[in-house]
Amino acid sequence: MSDERPQGNYGWLYGDDEPTRSAPRADGPPPPPRSDLPPPNLPPPGQRNAGATPPGKPRKKRFGARRIVLLLVVAWIVFLVAVPIWAWGKIAKVDASPASGRPDDQPGTTYLLVGSDSRRGLTEEEQKQLSTGGDSGGRGRTDTIMLLHTGSGPSILLSIPRDSLVDIPGYGRGKINAAYAYGGAKLLVRTIEGNTGIKVDDYIEVGFGGLVKVVDSLGGVEICPKEDLKDKDSGLDVKKGCQTADGATALAYSRNRHSYATQDIQRVQSQREVLGSIAAEAKSPWTVLNPIRYVRVAKGASGSLTIGDDVSPLALGKFALALSAAMGGKGLSCTVPLQDFAVNWDANRAPKMFDYIKQDRTDQIGSLCTKDGLPKR
Repeated sequence: MSDERPQGNYGWLYGDDEPTRSAPRADGPPPPPRSDLPPPNLPPPGQRNAGATPPGKPRKKRFGARRIVLLLVVAWIVFLVAVPIWAWGKIAKVDASPASGRPDDQPGTTYLLVGSDSRRGLTEEEQKQLSTGGDSGGRGRTDTIMLLHTGSGPSILLSIPRDSLVDIPGYGRGKINAAYAYGGAKLLVRTIEGNTGIKVDDYIEVGFGGLVKVVDSLGGVEICPKEDLKDKDSGLDVKKGCQTADGATALAYSRNRHSYATQDIQRVQSQREVLGSIAAEAKSPWTVLNPIRYVRVAKGASGSLTIGDDVSPLALGKFALALSAAMGGKGLSCTVPLQDFAVNWDANRAPKMFDYIKQDRTDQIGSLCTKDGLPKR
């Protein structure tokens, strides 16, 4: 038998695995080569062009929403910065630095905070509503005198009762608030420095109307009288217990002394209570997040402040933080050490406290700090 095979694709007949593919077709061009690989995974026919951009239509920008958010954030930051700058221009300035005879520089920073009986910014109707009486002219007097010290130790807010008997340069012995009436901020600073040895770095003064506006801009502050209080001179009429006080009530609560047996000694404690509540409300995140409240607080505070002409915006900001710290859990809230209810300073305890403040060692004050200034019993 011959081994010759017929020409053509007859491999199947002889047991070959596949027909011969290399042989050309006699009646036309060779077929295209086949691939053993599977076809690519393609989407269903109706979805193949779903993501394609129609011809002639521009592609949408993917980051439009992100850019809008970025612009809003930038605008908000500008707003937060612009409002304080605007408010800074509304603050009154005064020369509160004595020309000579001052203590040397001391560690830490000490602010003199004064609440004057100035009616600046109040109409006659508002004076009547707030029971402040009319403006008698002159400089007026200081119902509130406090030293706020901040440094390496706990911040301390120290009340000096306005009836404290001290030496007033050029006027002899008298009540400390008379120094302001005689010579304004400059003489008050000199009087405090001369009697305590503590150097005053910055001066900040708030009038009657200022306290009212600041409290109202915050939506009120909390006060916690321990008994029912009613006083015709200050216009105060509140019940016992914690409650939210508006500006007029907070002012009356700060001014009232006739309802207490200890008079001015209790009043300074009420004043620190109101200041602490103001600081707590002002540092709330809602003050910054609410633009209306933010503007009102800035406007209320700036329109009521009088500061030393050497006080910088940074120093004023540090004052607010130090006040909040002093009224917080780790701060000290005290009255100057007193010998008796006649508001005579204690000859031993007061100088010790002053020395600790001068040396920025407020962590050593300990039992010298009491709410009413009298020794702990």
